[in-house]
Formats: sequence, C-alpha cells, structure tokens
Amino acid sequence: MRFDAETRFDAAPSGVGRREPPARRDERSGQAGRPGASRRDAGDARRATIPRRSQGAGARVVNASIRTQRKARLREVMARHELDAVVLVPGPNLRYVTGAQNHPSERRIAYVGRRDGRELAVLPALELGSFRSGGEACEVVTWTDATGDVGAFREVAERLELRGARIGVEDVRMRVFELDALRNAAGDADVVRAHDAVSSVRLRKDASEIEAIERAVELSERALEHTLEQVRVGMTEREVFERLDAALRDAGSHGPAFDAIVATGPNAANPHAVVRDDARIEPGHALLFDFGGSYRGYPADITRTVFVGHVPEGAAALYEAVRDANEAGRRAVVPGATAGSVDEAASRVLRERGFGDLVLHRTGHGLGLEVHEAPYLTAGNDQVLEPGMVMTIEPGLYATDRFGVRIEDDVVVTEGGHRSFTSFPRDLRVVGG
Repeated sequence: MRFDAETRFDAAPSGVGRREPPARRDERSGQAGRPGASRRDAGDARRATIPRRSQGAGARVVNASIRTQRKARLREVMARHELDAVVLVPGPNLRYVTGAQNHPSERRIAYVGRRDGRELAVLPALELGSFRSGGEACEVVTWTDATGDVGAFREVAERLELRGARIGVEDVRMRVFELDALRNAAGDADVVRAHDAVSSVRLRKDASEIEAIERAVELSERALEHTLEQVRVGMTEREVFERLDAALRDAGSHGPAFDAIVATGPNAANPHAVVRDDARIEPGHALLFDFGGSYRGYPADITRTVFVGHVPEGAAALYEAVRDANEAGRRAVVPGATAGSVDEAASRVLRERGFGDLVLHRTGHGLGLEVHEAPYLTAGNDQVLEPGMVMTIEPGLYATDRFGVRIEDDVVVTEGGHRSFTSFPRDLRVVGG
C-alpha cells in the first residue's frame, strides 16, 4: 500500500497495556506499483517472509558505519513524509537499520527513531543479546516478565516526546498488540501507515548485500546441478526435495531461504505447488524446481524446469516461449525503466506466442532481506528502476492438469543496464531416464 498522509489507524481496542504472558555476466539493454490484485508471482503465499531458520543463519554484523548511513536514510524518509518518528518491530526493516536479529514473539519489541536523531529500543531483557548481535545499535530500555512492558514503553514515549507526534509504523508487519502498546504509551500521537515509505530505504542494495545474494545464487546453482544428476524415473517429489536440501547445505549455503517447490507432472502446473510424499516421477514429466539457499541472511530465488526421460508433445513450444520471455524481461531491466515495463516486455512474448491464457502471475519481484519485496514487476507499476535494485525475472506458463514451465533468474540493476547473478543454463534439458 502506498504511503498516504491521510491514512491513519483507528483508536486502539480495549485491553491496551496489559502485561503479556511469558512465553556474473554483464548484460546491457538499449530501451526497454504495487503488486496487481489479479496477477501474483509464484510463491507469494509460501514465502511472504524468510523462514526463521534462514533469517539469522550466517547473518552479517552491521557495522557502525553502515548503521549510521542507513539511519540517515531513514531520517530522510521521515522528513520527506513529514513524520516526527518511526517505530520498527522485529522483521527486515529493524534488522536492516539496527542489525538486530530478534524475531516476532509474544513479547513486544520496538525500535523508535525520531527525525532529529534521538532513538531508543524497548525489549525484554532476555532478548538483549539478540538485539546486540548486530552491534551496539542504540540505547535500550528493558523489561522483564515480572515487571511487564507497560512502564518501559511509557519511559520511551516520555523520553522521545511521542505524545502529539506524527509516528509512522509498519502497517504490514506491526501486530495489533504492538500498536496497543504504542497508543497506550504515546497517548494522542498521530499514528499513520508508513510501511512502504520505511521499506524504501532497502530498495538499493549496497556492495555487501549484493555480494551475499550473489554468493547465495552461486551455492544454489551448485546444489541444483548436483541434484539434477541424481534424478531418476520413479523417485518421489519428496526424495528429490530432500536431496536438494542436503545439496544446499553441502554446497555451503546457510540453509534454505524458503520452502522449496519440487513439482512433477500435473503438479508443476500449480505455481504454488506443495511437495508431495508419494508422487512419483514418470517418463515425460516436467520437473520444476523453485528454491534458493541463503547466505549471510540474504536469499537466492531460482526456478528451472527440466523434463525427465523425454519431452512430451507440445512442451517444447511452451518452454521456448518462457525462455524467450525470460530473456526479454532481463533485457528490459535498465536504469530509468519502470517495473511495469519489464513485466510488459516479458508478457508480450507470451501473448504473441498465443499463450496469454496460460499466464497466472506477474513477471517478478524484488529480492533482499525478504524473498518478496519491492520493486514488484507487475502491470501498471510506475516505480522507476535504479542501480542497486535486485529483482527476479520469472515468467511462467501453466497448462492445467498437464505441466508447467517457469524460468527464474536473479538480476541487479547496474549503471549501464543489469547483471544476472544466475548463470545456470536456460536451454531445454532432459534428465534421468
């Protein structure tokens, strides 16, 4: 949702303030919103956020210099949107700005930063180590299960003068009971939705982030090749999934970035396929992999489709259309192009080949601390691409009850065009037998 100065939260519900119980190539091109409601890219539901095991695995410490730069950009966002302060809760924005590795739980945690540079964090004492795992981010006000958090939140509100302030919150991520604590402590503060505005500080990746994503891709491609060499007719989706998972770890990945899709036959025609325990690979089946390892907290997101034994009738034409759409989408990624124009470049190829009715999702999405984040490559999105933005290009076609084909690459916008992190071959491939 776009930041809107007129969009505010309603008054908090009753019960506010109660104590919570314990608990590699350079590719150049000449010329080339938000996610569409009717066109979703593959994997939205299964990976809105990176699973817990991969968020912290191998996480890189955010040093003081990086933190200073990121906080300065956050203050610029506050000034641009006329915010006096922002409140961050556990998730990618908190991790990006502070380096903290805390996860959402039944205990409330919040970082409050003011436009004038003052800042405090409030969290349970038992979470202090995780908060400081990324370095000394800011002064902390702690609470315990015995004392509850009401007093700690009030102290933060008083010291940062939040009463009457205009406060931006992560409306996509903040939970009601966290909003309750803020409203109870800050009284008549004007609390507004600011998720997109705050998250914009993460749009352009720095050198360390690009390095981590590129390494995650390299390790993932190594694991995929190793897995494909083992595929045989008669194996189940679960068996292939487990071999891919093991190969990722053996390659040096810090773990899977999300729950992988390994789908064969008709299941590959489901963009959100779930791995089945007893579905066996048959000759002529498509076998679709949508997966990625993580490295230093950053993910790869790769899709490749192969065929087992032989290519069934009609499949080659679909595959070639998707491969060419993927290439057109990558070529369209240049500075100054819009996210929507990249979607149109890829989608046009699929329509012109006569497969428009088999398109079920947008062309791609941003990639960073979240597997799915802005910019979203969807029709009508006028967001301008800038150097440092990382995104996926993943056109797909889905023939219901037969098979599906998707090819997904990870690319970064450069000053002169783009660079593809993924180099795994895109030509039609037959494996097993």
